[in-house]
Amino acid sequence: MLFESMITAFAFALCASARAVPNPVEMFKRAHTPGTVINKCSKPGVLALAYDDGPYQYTSSLVDTLDKAGVKGTFFYTGTLYGCIYNQKAAVKKAYDSGHQIASHTWTHPHMGSMGAAQIRSEMEKVEQAFVNIFGRKPQYVRPPYLETGGQFLSVMREMNYTVITDDVDAGDWNNQSPQQSQQRFQQAGAGGNGHIPLMHETYQGTVTTLTNWLINWAKTNNLKIVTVAECLDDADGAYKPGTFPSNGQTTC
Repeated sequence: MLFESMITAFAFALCASARAVPNPVEMFKRAHTPGTVINKCSKPGVLALAYDDGPYQYTSSLVDTLDKAGVKGTFFYTGTLYGCIYNQKAAVKKAYDSGHQIASHTWTHPHMGSMGAAQIRSEMEKVEQAFVNIFGRKPQYVRPPYLETGGQFLSVMREMNYTVITDDVDAGDWNNQSPQQSQQRFQQAGAGGNGHIPLMHETYQGTVTTLTNWLINWAKTNNLKIVTVAECLDDADGAYKPGTFPSNGQTTC
């Protein structure tokens, strides 16, 4: 009887242990190789709204627009491109608290491909510390300025365990394309296949208002779910680096 009880307990422990092991398929889907460039979602039926160059004067209203529509976006923030990030602390924390993904776009928006490894690490670490100071997390995702991934950039991103994002649809807002012209680019790209990760900028009012609202409606019309970049890669739990990090109390750049 005692032997049978021991066998039963052992079998139960094995089953419990098996349940605790992550599904290998799920692990594979989330296993994005650090330092490898990703430009498109890993599954169909989704659209990842991704905005560069903030925080900026439109950040808070963009968060409101996305929240009102019940969708989540990804913000690739810099530290100093349009003023000091700490001057937009409230807007950055609002975006994070609303469930949007906050990711790195480097500290000063430089040409990373022409920089040395130490300079690249400094650019990334300063953004990390700013995020820790503002909302307590370090980002796992980065989009390099100008989408430049040459030189030592990718090797440093591998060392720092960063998922590198570029794009597969360029809205062209940075190149004086109107929201209507940007809309044509999405229509040409189509809603089929794996979901898009577009290049857009929250520093243009037309993108924040006209294009974003059009994309929300376009996604609904085409039965696309708007998600964060991490979610579109089946990596919803991997948007930020694990662990807790100390704030250094910095409030200026």
